Amino acid sequence: MLSSHTGRGIRALGRLATLRRLTGLGLLLGLSLPLQAATPSDQSFRDAFNDARAKRFNEIQQTAVNGHVLEGYIEYHQLKARLPNATASEVLSFIERHADSPLAEWMRGQAISAYGSSGRYDALREVSDGEPAGASRQCYYYTAQLSNDLAAASKGGLKLWHVSGSQDSACDPLFSALRSRGVIDDQAIWERAMLAWAAGQGSMVSYLERQLPSSWQQAISARAQLEGNFSAITRIPTNLGHGGHAFASLSVAAMHGFIRADTEAALEAWRKINPHMPMSDEQRHDVERDLAFYSLVRNVPNNQGWVDQRLAILDDEELFDLRMRNAVREGNWTDVRKWVLKMPDRFNSEARYQYWLGRADASLGNQQEAQAAWARAAGERNFFGFLAADRIGKAYALNRDDQVFSDAEMANIGELPAVKRVKALMNIDEIGLARSEWFNAAAQADDAGARRLAAYALKQQWYDLSVFATIRGKLWDGLSWRFPPAWQQDFQRYGANAGVDPWMLMALARRESAFNPTATSPVGARGLMQLMPGTAAKVSRDLGLSVPSNSALNDPDTNIRLGSTYIREMMDRYSGNRLAAAAAYNAGPGRVDRWLANTPDEYDRFVERIPFKETREYVKAVLAYRVIFESLAKGSSEGVKVVSEREVSQRYTTAMVDRR
Repeated sequence: MLSSHTGRGIRALGRLATLRRLTGLGLLLGLSLPLQAATPSDQSFRDAFNDARAKRFNEIQQTAVNGHVLEGYIEYHQLKARLPNATASEVLSFIERHADSPLAEWMRGQAISAYGSSGRYDALREVSDGEPAGASRQCYYYTAQLSNDLAAASKGGLKLWHVSGSQDSACDPLFSALRSRGVIDDQAIWERAMLAWAAGQGSMVSYLERQLPSSWQQAISARAQLEGNFSAITRIPTNLGHGGHAFASLSVAAMHGFIRADTEAALEAWRKINPHMPMSDEQRHDVERDLAFYSLVRNVPNNQGWVDQRLAILDDEELFDLRMRNAVREGNWTDVRKWVLKMPDRFNSEARYQYWLGRADASLGNQQEAQAAWARAAGERNFFGFLAADRIGKAYALNRDDQVFSDAEMANIGELPAVKRVKALMNIDEIGLARSEWFNAAAQADDAGARRLAAYALKQQWYDLSVFATIRGKLWDGLSWRFPPAWQQDFQRYGANAGVDPWMLMALARRESAFNPTATSPVGARGLMQLMPGTAAKVSRDLGLSVPSNSALNDPDTNIRLGSTYIREMMDRYSGNRLAAAAAYNAGPGRVDRWLANTPDEYDRFVERIPFKETREYVKAVLAYRVIFESLAKGSSEGVKVVSEREVSQRYTTAMVDRR
């Protein structure tokens, strides 16, 4: 029988062999550096870390832990295991000593949960630092506040109460206490029942209605009358008791369902009952916003006059945007111009609206005004800014603000404790924790610090971490960090093989995964180009390759090869058109085929009329990112085009589709 130490040695050798087969940890996090094998010290700490996670504290070899840059991770698991019996002072001491690491807030959250579930509310208040994240911890937090700040506990508790579904059982003591104090009263129960009804949570509605006294029976009966028959709202008496609150909450919930079931009939009903509705201005605004939104999305002609009258009052960018986009779809350039100009300045100054204002003016013969609108739009670095620049023959505004740091400055960044922990976690294959440390460091950094972190990550070829540092630091003009040359040679090689330009491939990968090769979406898409396993299997078979495992899709070489082939298939399907191909890559070719059957046939109007906002923004981002990647590679945007002459001249109809 092997000793535990011998077993550990075999496990360590197995991990090293696995790492070598994968050609290094670098592939897992976006590194292209030569493989640096884990040292015996790394393996010893890894074993100690595994023991700490499994609560085998007596087996931890302390010599592998003492003084190690990741020693705090062992202490974290030791202290966590002692909760809720560990004192608040011990927890606060840990938080203070690890304030520059995510360990601090993780420990605070663990302590709040442990103290809350065990009723140690004094300790919970001591370790808390304002409202925590997550409903269960918030419930513990406000339960602890009941004894020393009832007003805050009541306000927080009511916010947690007013949801449509069930809350965690951690909330039960808080809700019970607020119920006994009359903070959660019958009206609050009814309001939650109406939220649940609007969300289709029938069992929750029944449960809550059973908590109400007989004085609410008229309101309960009225709701039952409206079940499946929202048009009956015009016949429900407004006097359901309880100061009008019963009818107000009921009518808001009923209108929510009515608008979705029959938007045109819902507006007719609203016009009848609105003058007599005992509801708040906020409730009335929510109903009318809902009505306007669905009227515009569904393009209900008979509702348009009412919508047009309410837009300025509702003052909502999404509604103005929908109104303008409907006019773009119809080619009603007078209305396009009208609605862009009616938007508040905080909306219509964006490049997209100025671009469409220019299109409208040009179509109406106002050439000078059109040129001025396009000139304003061309100052922005985005899809419509680039389109506007093409309209007036102006160079693209890249607005680049990169910074070069010396080797000494980069060396100093490498010595930061947080960066040392990132490297150490990479060395023991704790990629998720390494990313968490990096995210925390970027979040805590000031502007100068974020720039240095982004530059350091790029120098290390940690491409996804470079991108993330720019996001957290809002370094929108740091283009070399936001759009790094990640796996550029691989994109060029497989792009050439597939007949797809490498900048398009890099743009897709940047949008899909931000160059995180191990990214996995909620629906299972994997890797740099976020391939679904089924798609990867089909493409592999078409190429005569073995079907890759899910983990193999994290290999950049495999992912880029299959992703470039798939986007080539999409481009072939749409006559080489990248706009339609990008839309299909995101939403699927079946949807794009349907969109082409019912869309304006011009390239810019096709993009603007993609019905899914996610896909619409995706297409615009990919085409704009492609411009940036090519411009960075060439050192200039001269000769770079966001859309080709052929894509401009093509008619966007089903004739574009090749289903072979």
